[in-house]
Amino acid sequence: MNIGESVIVALEGIAANKMRAALTMLGVIIGVGAVITMLALAQGARENMMNRIQQMGTNVLMVMSGRMQRGGVRGGFGSSQRLTLEDADAIKKECPSIDAVAPEVGGNAQVKYKNQNTNTSITGTTPSYLGIRNVQVQEGRFFTDGEVSSLKRVAMIGQTTATTLFGTTSPVGKDIRIRGIQFQIVGLLAVKGAQGFGDQDDTIVIPVTTAMRRVFGVQNIRTISAQAKSMKIMDQASNEIADLLRKRHNIVAGSDEDFMVRNQAEFMQMANQAAGIFALLLGGIASVSLLVGGIGIMNIMLVSVTERTREIGIRMAMGARRRDIQLQFLVEALVLSLLGGAVGILLGFIGAWGLSHLPNATVAVSLSSVLMSFGFAAFVGIFFGYYPALQASRLNPIDALRYE
Repeated sequence: MNIGESVIVALEGIAANKMRAALTMLGVIIGVGAVITMLALAQGARENMMNRIQQMGTNVLMVMSGRMQRGGVRGGFGSSQRLTLEDADAIKKECPSIDAVAPEVGGNAQVKYKNQNTNTSITGTTPSYLGIRNVQVQEGRFFTDGEVSSLKRVAMIGQTTATTLFGTTSPVGKDIRIRGIQFQIVGLLAVKGAQGFGDQDDTIVIPVTTAMRRVFGVQNIRTISAQAKSMKIMDQASNEIADLLRKRHNIVAGSDEDFMVRNQAEFMQMANQAAGIFALLLGGIASVSLLVGGIGIMNIMLVSVTERTREIGIRMAMGARRRDIQLQFLVEALVLSLLGGAVGILLGFIGAWGLSHLPNATVAVSLSSVLMSFGFAAFVGIFFGYYPALQASRLNPIDALRYE
C-alpha cells in the first residue's frame, strides 16, 4: 500500500466514523484556532506599539527623569524629578545636533463643560511639540510662545475629548474648566487614532508653564522631547544631551544619572522584545490545546488498532509488510491532524475577526503564524500517531487472525 492508498483508506475511515473523527480532531481544531488568534492579538499589539513609536515623530530623542536613591532604597524610573524648563532651553541652545526641543509635563484631570465632564489626559508643552510629534491642527490654532511665557489659560483639545464634551458642536472659542480652572479652547487637534487600548485623541494640550504652576503645582518636568537634525546623528545628539545634563546637574563620573536619554531605535527594540515575550506566552498557552489534541489522537488510534486487529492480520497474510501497516496508521493519524488543522485555521481567522471588533483592539493575522500552526498540527499527528502505528506493525499475523 502506497501513501495515496493510505490517505484514501484514512478518509474512508473518517467518513465511516464521523462523530468519533470529529471529537478526535476537536483538540487540534481548538489548539490551532487558539494559536492563530492569540498570535494575531500579539502581532496586533506589536504593530500598535510600533505605530505609537513612529507617531512620536522623526529623529526624536526622549529625555526622561531617572531613578532616585535614598540610602539602600532605589526608586524606579521617574522617581527623580530634576529636569527643568531651563534644562530644555539649554539643550536647544547648547547641543548643535538638536533642531527643536519640547518640554512636557502631564497627568490626568477632570475637565468640565457646562453639565458635561470627563477625566482625560492633560499635557503641558510648548509650540515645538507640533513639529516634533507630528501633531496637526484641524481647526483654530496652536498656542504661541508668548502665551507659554505669560501662563495663559488656553488649550488645544483632542477629537475624542471634544466629542465627549461638545458633541458635534465646534469646541473652538468655548470655555472649559480643568480642575476648576477656566481655559479657553483655541484649537482642535487632528485625529491621530486609537492605539491598542489607548486613545491618542482623548487629550488636552496646554502651555507647559500653565500646567506646572496652575494645574499640577510642580516645579520640575518629567520629559523633554528633542528632535535631532538627522537620523544619522542620533547617537551624537544623545551624547551631547547626556554630557550637558551631567554638567548642569553636577553629576560626577561614575555616579548614577538622574535622567535617561532614549531614542526611537531603543524604543523599537524594547517594544520588539516585549511583543516577542507576549507572543511566546500567548502562543505557549494556546499550544497546550494542541498537545491535548495530540493525546486524543493517540488514544483513538490505539483504540483503532485494537478494533482492527483482525484486519491487520488479514493484510499481513496477504503480503503486507510491517512498514506498510505502520505507514497506514501513521497516515491516518496525520490526516486526522491535518484536517483538524485546516478547520482550526478557519476558526482562528473567525476568532481574530471577532477580537478586531472589540473597542480599540487591533489584531493582525500573519502568514507565518498560520504556517507555523499548521506545521505544528502535522507534527502533533506524526508524533502522537507514531506509537499506535508501531504497535499495529508489531502484531503477530497468526495472533491477529485469531483475534475476535
